[in-house]
Amino acid sequence: MKRFIPLFVVAIAAAVGAFASHGSGDMAKDGEAYFNGFGCERCHTINGKGGDYGPDLTYVGFRKSKEWLDLWLKDPHGWKSNTVMPNLHLSDEVRASLVAYLSNLKGDSYRLSTPWNHASVKDNSAKRGEMLFNKAGCVGCHGRAGVGGNPNNNVAGNKIPTLTLVADGYSREELITKIRVGVPKSLKEDPSGPDPMIHMPAWGTVLKDDELESLADYLISLKPKASGGAATKDEW
Repeated sequence: MKRFIPLFVVAIAAAVGAFASHGSGDMAKDGEAYFNGFGCERCHTINGKGGDYGPDLTYVGFRKSKEWLDLWLKDPHGWKSNTVMPNLHLSDEVRASLVAYLSNLKGDSYRLSTPWNHASVKDNSAKRGEMLFNKAGCVGCHGRAGVGGNPNNNVAGNKIPTLTLVADGYSREELITKIRVGVPKSLKEDPSGPDPMIHMPAWGTVLKDDELESLADYLISLKPKASGGAATKDEW
C-alpha cells in the first residue's frame, strides 16, 4: 500500500488541475465531484461504497467540525505525523468545496440501509457493535479496536484515550448513557489554552437505543483478560 501512495498522489495532482476550472456554483456538489475525481473512494467508504483502508466517512460531517476538516485537508501530517493520508496541496477553493461536501455527510444513507443489521451480526450484540464502531467512524478517533492514540489538541498527552479499559470504569448502563449524550467539550489540559478540536458527539441523536447498546457491548468486550489498571471517567 505504501508504494501505491506516491503514484496515487501524482494522479490526484492531475485531477486537481482538471477539476479546478469547472466549478458548478454549488460547493458541496463540486466537493463530491472532487472526491470522486481524486479517487478518494479507493481508501474511504461513503454510503457503503469504497475502500476500507481509511475510515468510513458516511458520518464524518456528524463526527468532525468544518474547522477540523479544513485543517486536516490542508495538512494531514501537521495533525497526525504518521498518517498515510497524502498532502494534496489543495487550493483554498478546492479544499472549501471538499469541506462543504464532507460536512453534509451525517449518516442518512445508513438509516435507509443499515449494514450492522445484517444477518451475520444482528444476533450478536458485540459483533454488531464492532461493525457499528467501524462503519459509523468511531474508529477514526478511537483507533482500531479502541486502542486510542490519535491526536487531539490541548487534552492530556495530546492523544485520544484508549477504550480498552472502559469496562473497568463504567457499567454497561453508564457506557450507553456516555455514548448517547457524548462529550460536548473535551477536558482541557491547559484551562487557559484553546478548546480541543475533537469532541465526542451525542450519538443518541442519530443512533437508536439498541445500536447504542451494541456499541456498549462491543466496548466492554475489548477489556483484556488481565488488565493493568482501570480507565477513569475523566479520560473519555
